[in-house]
Amino acid sequence: MHRRLKTVFRALGHTESLKDGRVKPRDFEIDYEDVPALIQAFRRMVRVCEFDVCELAFTTYLCAKAYGKPFTAIPVFPARVFHHGAIHYNVRSGIRGPKDLEGKTVGVHRGYTVTTGVWARSILQHEHAVDLSKITWLLSGDEHVEEFRPPANVVPVAKGQKLEEMLAACEIPAAVNIEVDHPDVKSLIPNPVDAAFEALRLRGHYPINHTVVVKNELLSSYPDLAINLFNAFVEAKRPYVNHLRTAEIATLSRTDQTYKRVMEVTGDDPLPYGVEPNRKMIEAVMQYAVEQGILTRSFEMEDLFAPGTLDLTG
Repeated sequence: MHRRLKTVFRALGHTESLKDGRVKPRDFEIDYEDVPALIQAFRRMVRVCEFDVCELAFTTYLCAKAYGKPFTAIPVFPARVFHHGAIHYNVRSGIRGPKDLEGKTVGVHRGYTVTTGVWARSILQHEHAVDLSKITWLLSGDEHVEEFRPPANVVPVAKGQKLEEMLAACEIPAAVNIEVDHPDVKSLIPNPVDAAFEALRLRGHYPINHTVVVKNELLSSYPDLAINLFNAFVEAKRPYVNHLRTAEIATLSRTDQTYKRVMEVTGDDPLPYGVEPNRKMIEAVMQYAVEQGILTRSFEMEDLFAPGTLDLTG
């Protein structure tokens, strides 16, 4: 009898065969739970450790690790997203470029530790020399990790106010990760898709958004579980990557188009798993989390990822 694992992840091209059972981790069964709003699964995992295996936002994982939550990641990264287009501003605000945000209040979707916000702020700091400490960050929601306390320049929005409405009305000049369909609201970084792929070409900038975590008690009880799960995610991904190689880009979804473009730029798998192929980005997001007051220090890789998985790639 195989141990059943209560599992949550977003079922996409590279994970669909794990959901429907065509691919199974050796000695285990995936008991898939469909959580349509994946961020609700993040909260349930972080707050009550509800699942055996769970896709989790990467900075949420780092923050959870800092507060001793009883789960550990395997080096599987099922979501990669570019964030140059995540910063929007109101053209009537007087903002002409990223440096003009200093001294202003900038909205942030949900919590300060949301991974998109971390990457977007890092772009402001490291590509545009913005002093993040000179900005007041206005949050629309709370943090997944309840114990986290943000820096003093991070404040909640007033009850009843909505960042989308405030940005459209120019009550705040800019916001991160807020979608507003309004003629006055535009991307702060011009041609953000081109800027993102230029950063990929020049510096290998390819942000990690999500990882996969497993309950520590299961990792202790089943020493091969982490390796078996890693191998299953790799097997599930293989036909998807092969499909991307040959597919016409116009026939693909927006997400798949991005991965195909990454493949064309790098000449390689657009969803590499394992520590070594991703070390630069893992170290970068930890550095940014420290700089932004989310972590007090970076972690060693052996503290972040399950035993037996540090040398795996796929």
